[in-house]
Amino acid sequence: MKPVLVISIIICGSINSIAQTPKVSTGTIRHYDKFTSKFVAPRNIDVWLPDGYDSLKKYTVLYMHDGKSLFDSSIVWNHQEWGVDEVFSKLLTEKKIKDCMVVGIWNSENTRHNEYLPQKPFETISDSKKQTILKAKRISGQNVFVSYQIQSDNYLRFVVQELKPFIDSNFSTLPDRQNTFIAGSSMGGLISIYAICEYPEIFGGAACLSTHWTGIFRADNNPFPAAMMKYLKRHLPSPQNHKIYFDHGTATLDSLYKPYQQRVDKKMIRKGFSSNNWMTREYPGADHSESAWNKRLEIPVLFLLGYY
Repeated sequence: MKPVLVISIIICGSINSIAQTPKVSTGTIRHYDKFTSKFVAPRNIDVWLPDGYDSLKKYTVLYMHDGKSLFDSSIVWNHQEWGVDEVFSKLLTEKKIKDCMVVGIWNSENTRHNEYLPQKPFETISDSKKQTILKAKRISGQNVFVSYQIQSDNYLRFVVQELKPFIDSNFSTLPDRQNTFIAGSSMGGLISIYAICEYPEIFGGAACLSTHWTGIFRADNNPFPAAMMKYLKRHLPSPQNHKIYFDHGTATLDSLYKPYQQRVDKKMIRKGFSSNNWMTREYPGADHSESAWNKRLEIPVLFLLGYY
């Protein structure tokens, strides 16, 4: 069990049970309960500050989706975590990355897919084929989408127009594009590449781990990947001032991703990306889990935030 090292703060809502506040072994968590928005439902926000955080210094910021899973396995349904505090503290101690903080954005649980599925590609699909996506079910038989409203554009408005200004006003950040990054896995990887395409003036880099290119849980009779590929062809950001990281494993759900990632890689090359600003990695045997992402998190963090 990690020792408690947290500060819980009330912001536009009520304080939650201390059990909802992640415990970290290094650094400090500032926990904002039910952070409200005019765009999306309230959700918890965790701001991880490194040991020795100093308001006289300026810090790069990494925004990460699925924030509940980043720091403390004891509050997560599957008892797995990314280990963000340990990975970042190690790299900071070794002076391999810029001074930085991490903003963990909790998902909305039941409407996670509605908020993370890229909206503009979805809207290009015919109405009849949209129903293929909207009526999709998980292996358990549960609907993927709890409603027929895709709201990822509003989710990104929340991040860009509400959350980022709050973070920049209340913490000692470097707010420019070159010091603002976004990252996630699975659907969080999908919304991360969408974010840097939609807001290239805000985000200088994105890390997309195990990107869920299918959008739902099957590849057959699924119109979403083709729509996403067409969107990327038109909207990938400039390689002159953006860095993008992709990866995938080969086991469990990750076994779906390789052919789609290969198509995306070709689009990256055509756009002018090179090894200086783009990386795609395959991890043979790696499955679709926080434990797998923890094992390789150091690689995208070094790629985006490293001194080189």
